[in-house]
Amino acid sequence: MATTARRRGVNGFGVFTLAMVALFVGLGVWQLQRRVEKHALIAALDERLAAEPSPLPPSAQWATLTPAKDEFRRVRFDATYEPGPDAMVYSSGSAVRADVSGPGTWAFLPARLPSGESVAINAGFVPNTMQDRARQDRAVKPLVTGEAVALTGYIRFPEAAGVLTPAENPTKRLWFTRDHLSMAHALGWGEVAPFYIDLEAPVPSSGIPKPGPLEVRLKDDHMQYAITWFTLAGAVVIAFAVWVRAQRRGPIG
Repeated sequence: MATTARRRGVNGFGVFTLAMVALFVGLGVWQLQRRVEKHALIAALDERLAAEPSPLPPSAQWATLTPAKDEFRRVRFDATYEPGPDAMVYSSGSAVRADVSGPGTWAFLPARLPSGESVAINAGFVPNTMQDRARQDRAVKPLVTGEAVALTGYIRFPEAAGVLTPAENPTKRLWFTRDHLSMAHALGWGEVAPFYIDLEAPVPSSGIPKPGPLEVRLKDDHMQYAITWFTLAGAVVIAFAVWVRAQRRGPIG
């Protein structure tokens, strides 16, 4: 009876061990696949950021633009900043601008293309606290001259708010995510492009708002994670082998 019970215990623990090894190995392989995908994404983004700016796609093509193939594409176009109310997006720093540190705000305002459509522009960083609405207004007002300006920037797509993201405050024209579609609806900008433009140039004479080139720095920890999962799989196998050996020896004394 004792031998039968011990065999059942070994078989049960063996099935559990196989399941855990399969799980850990599967997670390790998944991380290696993610690593290949991340390297491909980094290469694609680096290529887009290094490319010469191309003309902004016409509005007939806007519905076909997607984050996967168009995020961070450099574009150039002429536009006239509109006199409507601007919006500011609070920022504690930037993952794509090495020259920006917070706290501060990103200045968003609408601009009219020669063809009549509107595009939201992130005109750059204003290094101030989110409560300083007056400084934001002083920084943005000189941009609205009524004359067309040659702009260069990057196509970006709106962000979705997280569970813990504070709600926007339209009264203060303050947002906590780069959701330009929400800004356009709340501030009466009218219909705008489904993307916005992170401005690279020109830099205003005052230097504020501060546009600039982007640099995408994506974390690549997948190999470390894969090694961790494979190590856990090996540890489970070793633990099972040690346990089986102890079972075969039987109780001492």
